[in-house]
Amino acid sequence: MSAPQKKTAGRSLLVTSAAALSSLALTAPVALAAPSPSPSASPSASPSATPPANMSTVGGSRLGRAGTQVNLASGVPVLPKDITARSWIVTDAESGDVLAAHNAHWRLPPASTMKMLFADTVLPKFAKTEKHKVVPSDLAGMGAGSSLVGIKEGETYTVHDLWLGVFLRSGNDAVRVLSAMNKGVAKTVTEMNEHAAELQALDTHVVSPDGYDAPGQVSSAYDLTLFARSGLQKKDFREYCSTVTAKFPGETKKDKKGKTVRKPFEIQNTNRLLSGDYDISQYQGIAGVKNGNTTNAGSTFTGVAERNGRVLLVTVMNPSKEGHNEVYKETAKLFDWGFKAAGKVQPVGELVPPKGAAQSSAQPGDAGEAGGSGDSAGSGASAKPVASATADGGSRGMGTAIAITGGLLVLLAGAAFLVNRRWPLPDLVRRRSSRP
Repeated sequence: MSAPQKKTAGRSLLVTSAAALSSLALTAPVALAAPSPSPSASPSASPSATPPANMSTVGGSRLGRAGTQVNLASGVPVLPKDITARSWIVTDAESGDVLAAHNAHWRLPPASTMKMLFADTVLPKFAKTEKHKVVPSDLAGMGAGSSLVGIKEGETYTVHDLWLGVFLRSGNDAVRVLSAMNKGVAKTVTEMNEHAAELQALDTHVVSPDGYDAPGQVSSAYDLTLFARSGLQKKDFREYCSTVTAKFPGETKKDKKGKTVRKPFEIQNTNRLLSGDYDISQYQGIAGVKNGNTTNAGSTFTGVAERNGRVLLVTVMNPSKEGHNEVYKETAKLFDWGFKAAGKVQPVGELVPPKGAAQSSAQPGDAGEAGGSGDSAGSGASAKPVASATADGGSRGMGTAIAITGGLLVLLAGAAFLVNRRWPLPDLVRRRSSRP
C-alpha cells in the first residue's frame, strides 16, 4: 500500500453500529428495477435484470437484502414514490448512518463515478503544479465514444489542469494521462483495487481507471458512497469536485500575425445539480461529487450536500425512467427526503471504516490528533458543521455560488477513532470557477 493510501486509511471513522434495529421497524416492499445489462453477484456474472438474492452484508445485514430498506415510524416522512433507480442509498456523510437504501450492494457498472476511486487513489501522488508533456502513448487504449476534455498530444499540462479535466468534463483523456504519470494503466488499476479493498468496498472490481464499460467492471451504490466519503477528506478533491466552471489550456497555434499563442477555453461541470440546466436548478447546499453515463451503466451519480449543519451523501445508479437529467432529479428527491428524515429515522446500516481504522486499538477516552493533506491540525472531540447555505433561484441555477464554510473542522487520526464519533467534512466549498 502506498503512503497516501495509508494516510487516507488512517483518517476514517468507526461509526455507530446498526445491529440493534427496532423489531418494529418496517421494510418497504421489494421493487424490481427495469432491465439493463450489468454484472450482478460477481465480476464475472451474467447480466441480470433483478438484484441477486444474496448480496454483501458489509455495513449491516439489511443492506444485503433486495428491495428498499427503511425504518418506518411515526414522524418519519415517506420515501418519494417515483424513484426508478436500480440501486440507491442515502447516508449521513459524517456519522456514517445509512438512512435508507435500495439494493445497496447490487454490483452494477459504475460508469464515470469510478473516477472518485481513481482520484482518491492517485490525487495525493502529484503536486498540482507539476507539469507533463503528453505523448501519443499516454492516450492509447481509450474506449470509443469516451468523454474527453480535449487534451492534445505534444502539449504540456499541469496536474491541476488534468484534475479539472477529470472532475468537470469527466475526461477519460485526462485519466489516461494521469495514469501514464502513475507508471501506467495496469499499475493504476491494481492500486485502485487495493485501495477499494482497504476501504472495505468489496463490491468493486476495477478494470478501467476511467469507468468506461469493461467486462467485469462493477461497483455498488454502497461502495461509491465509501469512495466519495474518503475522497472528501482531501482538500484538493473537495475543491475539484465542487468547481463549476474553469479555464482549460487550448492547443498551441499561430495567430494571424504569426505569433505563437495558446488560448484557454471554458469547461463546465457536467454535474447538473452543481451547474444547473434548462430543466433543473442547482440543488441547495450541493458541493459535488461525480456523475457518470455509459451504455451498460446508464446514468450514475453520487452527490454531497449540506443544510443546517447536516451533510448527506446520496448515490443513485441507473434510473429506468428515460427522462432528461433523471438521475439528478431522483437524487434531488432523495436528498429532500434525507434532510427531512435525518434525526428522525432509525438507520438501517452504516458506512464502515477502512481496514486500517477498523483494526486500530483505540480505547475509550483516547484523544485524536487531526491531520491530513491540506487540512488544519487540532485535537479532541468531533465537531459538527456550523455552516448553512442558500442557493440562487435562477432558472439555470448559475447565480451566486454557495460557500459551505464555518472554519476547518476537526479530523481525527485513525488510531483514536471511537465508536459513535463523527467524521467531519471540513470546508466544503462550491465555487463558480477555479483559481490557479
